[in-house]
Amino acid sequence: MKLSFQFLAALSLSLIIVACTSKKKEANDDVKAPVAEKVAKALTGNRIDNYYWMKLSDEQKNTEQKDEQTQKVVNYLNAENEYLKTKLKHTEALQKKVYDEIVGRIKQTDESVPYKDNGYWYYTRYEQGQEYPIYCRKKGTLEGAEEILLNVNEMAKGHDYYSITGLSVSEDNNLLAYAEDSVSRRRYTVYVKDLRNGKLVEEPVPNTEGQVTWANDNKTYFYTKKDSATLRSRWIIKHKVGSSYKADPIVSEEKDETFYTGIYKTKSKKYLVIWAGSTLTNHYQILDANTPDGKFKEFSPRERGLEYSIDHYGDKFYVVTNLDAQNFRLMETADTKTSKPNWKEKIAHRKDTLLQGIEIFKDYLVLSERAQANTLMRIIDQKTGKKHYLDFGEPAYTLYPSINLDFDTELLRYGYTSLTTPNSTYDYNMKTRERKLLKQTEVVGGYKAEEYQTERLWATAADGTPIPMSIVYKKGIKKDGRNPTLIYGYGSYGASMDPTFSITRLSLLDRGFVYAIAHIRGGQEMGRQWYEDGKMFKKKNTFTDFIDCSEFLIEEKFTSPDKLFASGGSAGGLLMGAVVNMRPDLYKGVIAKVPFVDVITTMEDESIPLTTGEFDEWGNPKNPESYMYMLEYSPYDQVKPQNYPNMLVTTGFHDSQVQYWEPAKWVAKLRELKTDNNTLLLRTNMETGHGGTTGRFKVYEEIAQEYAFIIDLAGIKE
Repeated sequence: MKLSFQFLAALSLSLIIVACTSKKKEANDDVKAPVAEKVAKALTGNRIDNYYWMKLSDEQKNTEQKDEQTQKVVNYLNAENEYLKTKLKHTEALQKKVYDEIVGRIKQTDESVPYKDNGYWYYTRYEQGQEYPIYCRKKGTLEGAEEILLNVNEMAKGHDYYSITGLSVSEDNNLLAYAEDSVSRRRYTVYVKDLRNGKLVEEPVPNTEGQVTWANDNKTYFYTKKDSATLRSRWIIKHKVGSSYKADPIVSEEKDETFYTGIYKTKSKKYLVIWAGSTLTNHYQILDANTPDGKFKEFSPRERGLEYSIDHYGDKFYVVTNLDAQNFRLMETADTKTSKPNWKEKIAHRKDTLLQGIEIFKDYLVLSERAQANTLMRIIDQKTGKKHYLDFGEPAYTLYPSINLDFDTELLRYGYTSLTTPNSTYDYNMKTRERKLLKQTEVVGGYKAEEYQTERLWATAADGTPIPMSIVYKKGIKKDGRNPTLIYGYGSYGASMDPTFSITRLSLLDRGFVYAIAHIRGGQEMGRQWYEDGKMFKKKNTFTDFIDCSEFLIEEKFTSPDKLFASGGSAGGLLMGAVVNMRPDLYKGVIAKVPFVDVITTMEDESIPLTTGEFDEWGNPKNPESYMYMLEYSPYDQVKPQNYPNMLVTTGFHDSQVQYWEPAKWVAKLRELKTDNNTLLLRTNMETGHGGTTGRFKVYEEIAQEYAFIIDLAGIKE
């Protein structure tokens, strides 16, 4: 056969291109993944953990002189980080592009909506190029002189991680208490600053929960001290400004290891309230805020299974409770007779609607509710009994009360957002029903909501239960099964994953991605029973619901398994671990962020933060039935020889909620047993904890990397 010169030239060129591409791919593929040493350790139930050695104590992590084990662990985590960097090197340009897109949408010089409290207007602002907020106030009017309370940009200098929380001003407006964490372990140090001269007034108080509550005498405050080992909030401590914290008296100790405790002041400013809570039970103690040296009085005797919250107005306490009301009801009682027998119903229980909370005004009562996977706000005129709901006309949205400190007002401040509507703050006149938009988060560079489509769809679970999903995509896509799609889920603790706007997500939507939130059982999107049906011995519903939602997206031609990606973090990381064991064939790639994957071993170790308080969520493995059920889904225990999707797993070395060794061990075991050649990556931020990095822009570097990971896998060329 005689070939033409043109054909030969074209063939040569194509071979050169193929050769170069292959060499690039081979160079990437030839990178050896870290292989973790196997050291067998026998655990309960005849389990063998080959990677248990990765567990370090806080002392080991924080010491400057590392012992042999610590060095081995750090070396392994660093090797995984280097492996990730190498495997994703070809996406670095894409990572930068996505990062620039995200940051380019942020209004750099910005300011929050001010709110008035005790004669001052408080607000937070950001400056061009600065990572951290500046906390400010103005006296009397917004035209007054600005007083900077804290410039966190200055305070954060020299720290790889820096977080400020719990700002609280004394009633005379002179003293500011705030809490600092520079390690990312959520052990906060409290400082008090004299706002008249800008100086710190005493030695800092270490190892606190981070929240300070002032008594009305302007010299006494209360704080929560943590157990240094478990990090459980255990003691309520009273402190007099100017005295040494070492002599501070304990006013309350929570001895039940399944409970946490804290303190706050009622909106009326009349009562200090000590709360204690577990997954299923609440308990309160109250004290007149004018007499901080008095003795706290029990609100009502502790009763397992009784959940409630309290607030105060006038001469009454309002009680939102599950007493004979699975979806909660509103009751009231005189502030002189607070025990349960004195509670009288004000708002009845409704089987189809969850009562989440209340806002009390002189003439109005605002109920925050949840039904059919949406947040609702019901307004009741207490004089006439007339009621109405706020309406927004979108199929999926998020509505929540904002800062409402005044009782004697007709104005309700609330926040609103949806998958297509940036976060918006409104003032709403409850009498005239007029609403005023105070601020909507600006998307720099232009954003047109009408270019995007949001839907509320319903998948059907294997047991016939309808599962709500919130979906958003750019208009114009075809439902031909070829759209890259990211599905997100959580499904634990009764935490609802509401549809909200995201400036980061636009980088996916504008590349043709469909984004879906699966409102699976274990949350409370559909009421309290939705939570009950996704915990303890019904936990597997959470995982099968997510799988059913994924299959729904495929059946409805949004996407296909080679275009479908999944993401979840923390308990949502457990979800990711469970579904890739159960149905790895459904997903092209998975992002598991700070995943809780070693369920049995963690729940057996009561020295680990959060363990004891979560027995009512997962079960206590000391119970043989609980042990066996947890074992059946625990992602680490259920890793087996099979193909797994491409996966990016993240963790923080100082994580206090999901210890870094869980995802590290999981990745090591996956590497050992999986039978595919798909990418498996572990990213450990050696400076941070559960919440990731601090700073306004720095966090987007990690998000850009995660997005680049799935954009690349989706085959989108740029």
